Amino acid sequence: MKRLLLLPLLALMFGCAQNHFNVPTEHFAAKVKVLGVAPIIVDVNSDIRHPEKDRLVALLADMNRKYEQQLVRKLKVTGDFYTVVLLDGEPQRIFDNLYFRSEKRDDATIRYNKYFWKTDELRDYLKKNNLDAVMLLVVSGLTQNEKVYSNTLLSSRTSDYNNLILTAQILDGDGTILWEYPNFRDSILAYSPLINLQYPDFNEAEANFSGEADLKFKTIDGIRRTLDQRRKDLLMRETQESEVYGKQFDDIVSLLKYDADEEKKDAAPINKPAPQPEQPKPAEQAAKPAGISPPAAEPPAAPAAPATDEIVPAKGGTL
Repeated sequence: MKRLLLLPLLALMFGCAQNHFNVPTEHFAAKVKVLGVAPIIVDVNSDIRHPEKDRLVALLADMNRKYEQQLVRKLKVTGDFYTVVLLDGEPQRIFDNLYFRSEKRDDATIRYNKYFWKTDELRDYLKKNNLDAVMLLVVSGLTQNEKVYSNTLLSSRTSDYNNLILTAQILDGDGTILWEYPNFRDSILAYSPLINLQYPDFNEAEANFSGEADLKFKTIDGIRRTLDQRRKDLLMRETQESEVYGKQFDDIVSLLKYDADEEKKDAAPINKPAPQPEQPKPAEQAAKPAGISPPAAEPPAAPAAPATDEIVPAKGGTL
């Protein structure tokens, strides 16, 4: 009985979360055939507090360029687009040309940086590259209050931690945000930073019998090794994919998949009235015995014989 009650609930939870777009799925599918992916941008004016910020920004630019093709390949595999192209150009110049403003958002307890773009410049950018829509990805800094535990889970520190996050949007030539990440059209909201720039040094606090661990920034070399850490396949062999970027890209692609054929099946069919058989005229109804179908072609009716009580024998027969 419990299982029977859970099935409709699960169907409701997962069924209502199929459309992750800001427009109807069929509208997106019909509109976006050629998708361009702009080079991943670093917002240098965002809340990046690392003491070696310039070196960090340069490192991010290199890592973005190294792994952004990984996202393009994943988008192509979905089969949802006629083609997906990685666009050329210097990311900072593209950002300076298209950027209008940004704001820190806290939606459904998820904190992120939301970006807005210049409509005219965006339309020209799509027209220049012959695109139906463009995906703009931005790496930015964000500081938020978190509680971090030690590896032993025996210690923790609640503080403001500086992180790098990745956001993404798909926009058309009118500036309409067709889809965005983080995505809020899901029953279970999840959004994790690209990388944490700070950590509490629990080992040092334990060694010095300190009551609270000091916050420290990761080194540039440590950040490079983290971003460059490769995924492993089922046989534990190292692949060419980055673990950090791969997780973000998988989340993005999972919210972009749709079944175009299923969308057509779900569309309500047009109910046409069934053709009604032609009703015979009243005179015909009287002339035809009930329950007997008329012959395919009837000869012209002979003139009616005069009424008589005499029984006339059939030709060649006897009474």
